[in-house]
Amino acid sequence: MKARRLAVEGAIEFTPQVHRDNRGLFVSPFQEAEFLAATGHSFTVAQTNHSRSAHDVIRGVHFTSTPPGQAKYVYCPKGRVRDLVLDIRVGSPTFGAWDVVELDEDSLRAVYFPIGVGHAFHVLEQDSVMAYMVSTSYVAEREIAINPYDPALGLPWPDSADVVVSERDLVAPTLAELQDRGLLPVYAECLAAQHEQAGHHHVG
Repeated sequence: MKARRLAVEGAIEFTPQVHRDNRGLFVSPFQEAEFLAATGHSFTVAQTNHSRSAHDVIRGVHFTSTPPGQAKYVYCPKGRVRDLVLDIRVGSPTFGAWDVVELDEDSLRAVYFPIGVGHAFHVLEQDSVMAYMVSTSYVAEREIAINPYDPALGLPWPDSADVVVSERDLVAPTLAELQDRGLLPVYAECLAAQHEQAGHHHVG
């Protein structure tokens, strides 16, 4: 398992070893020991999520208000997507930064999203599936959307009429609007929530 730090503080790409033979393949997209070594804390799974999306769908940018916040560990077991992490944590050393990782069924690469960051993805193949492990249960009132076309963010979406975005995301506020309304996560509170969720398995 190889770990690579992304441009957003605390976000990490994990690339597992894939074992292939004449029967197919076997892979472990999440490995606790490697995760602990890379992040310094454990990952508590409160819920698993599964989404299937049509070609050229963009989902996001979404985040969970903190506290309690929600960390995510995401991979693509079928198809191919461009997965995006956006730092929206006020006070973070990488506030406003974003990074993109291609996730697919061949590499089974995964991305860890620390508490308080935004998540979005663009689907490159029909019926692509995303598998998520998340650290807190879903509560609709805590889920907040940022407009994926916020011009201040300059996110790398294709300029295509075929792109499919939900009405909720298209009319979502910009990052600046959410900041003005005090709805963005605060970096220090995200770290505290992460420490609390990791419990006694926190290292250092």
